[in-house]
Amino acid sequence: MRAGPARVAPALTYITRAAVCRLFGPFAIAGAAMSSPLLDPTSPAYKKARRQHLKSTRNRSKDIDEGWTPFRAAEKKYKARFPPPDLADVLDLALLDDGRAEEVEAGVWKGNTSALEFREIGLGDSETHDSSDRVRKRKAFALPRIPGLVILPSFVSHETQRELVRWALVDQARHPNETNLDTHYILPQDGLWNSYLRTCSQGIDDEIVQPRASSVESQTCTISEPSGPRQLISNTPASPSTYSSLSDTPKLPYSPSPTASPISTSDLVPKLRWANLGWFYHWGTKQYDFSKGQQEIGDVARAVCKEAVHNVNWADVYSGDDGEGWGDGGPDWETWTESYEPDAGIVNFYQTKDTLMGHVDRSEVCATSPLVSISLGNAAVFLIGGLTRDAPPVPILLRSGDVVIMSGPACRRAYHGIPRVLESTLPKHLRAIGGDEDWAPYAKYLSTTRINVNVRQVFPKGFDPGLDNTAVA
Repeated sequence: MRAGPARVAPALTYITRAAVCRLFGPFAIAGAAMSSPLLDPTSPAYKKARRQHLKSTRNRSKDIDEGWTPFRAAEKKYKARFPPPDLADVLDLALLDDGRAEEVEAGVWKGNTSALEFREIGLGDSETHDSSDRVRKRKAFALPRIPGLVILPSFVSHETQRELVRWALVDQARHPNETNLDTHYILPQDGLWNSYLRTCSQGIDDEIVQPRASSVESQTCTISEPSGPRQLISNTPASPSTYSSLSDTPKLPYSPSPTASPISTSDLVPKLRWANLGWFYHWGTKQYDFSKGQQEIGDVARAVCKEAVHNVNWADVYSGDDGEGWGDGGPDWETWTESYEPDAGIVNFYQTKDTLMGHVDRSEVCATSPLVSISLGNAAVFLIGGLTRDAPPVPILLRSGDVVIMSGPACRRAYHGIPRVLESTLPKHLRAIGGDEDWAPYAKYLSTTRINVNVRQVFPKGFDPGLDNTAVA
């Protein structure tokens, strides 16, 4: 079993056409069939990335990586635009499925099935039928390196993937659910995406969205968002013993940006980064703001999450577990098929140049119950390590329809992140399909986007938070 390197050498490496062919197969050099310009040394995008790399590294210290943790080194490796990262050490379970061969080849980027040790585990209802009555065989895998991590490749059908995309954009990224844009803009009441759809379908001019800083509504008690690079916050882990004090922590909203200008919906849509699910999450304190109540989690997302948790054979996952780290009540995985109830989460909207820094989820009172993550759109490299950034992470390639479950004490509090969204990997079933004009705006948006739906359970079974679940509109 191999792990990602602890350090990344800063030396410049030029990738020739022959090297690209070796790394990604002959399909990657097939002229017009080349899906990712960054992998074609003759493309303008590749040459531009090379120029930018030369410019940015000209005066770089040779020992720049001396202080990097193994997790940071892995982030840097896969985030690099030039030279394009070698995915030979990235686990790619889609390569085991002949039914995904076309998707893999069309997307060019490939990992390796021998990059990491894994084992197949039991999965109930492994055979399902799609809308065309075709049989789909689903599998589940565990990684011994990360106890509690379960990967379900292609768990979500093509039809349900499209349904989830519509739900995320139409129903979830709108009032009363908060998004990253609400702090800075007065968004359309029925949602930014729905306003954009009207522009597309009716051929009318874009609605102009006004900045919040210029409105009377913004004159409330707020805190200023820190300037400069994003600050790392090491928040106190939530637990039954810390719940009361964390709940009482003031959670003031951020001040709207004073430099935001009026902007069209078409230009604002690509700036959407997240939408809240269930209990409201306060990004400034990295704690839940229970005073705002709880919104419903959409039926389609809830159904996928519960189906995944209910079908995994958890006895296979935790065979040989010593019970360490589960808390006073001991391991609770035996009850998950009955007790798991998703009640909070985030929908992330990544553009191809976006990343998610390595972090730990410490906000849930229940630190062991399953966190279910659904990948939609373009593929991405997912890193997951240990309880500190000093543990070398394992890299996994996640494609549209894949589901990841993080569970148990070793996995739920492990550092994880997304250093790279892999451009030009949108599968055929999410592209524009002839005759389906309604899907065209979604396909256009998804061409440069990855959507991740991650849902978790905040409270452990039997814990009474003493809250009114009624959402505040």
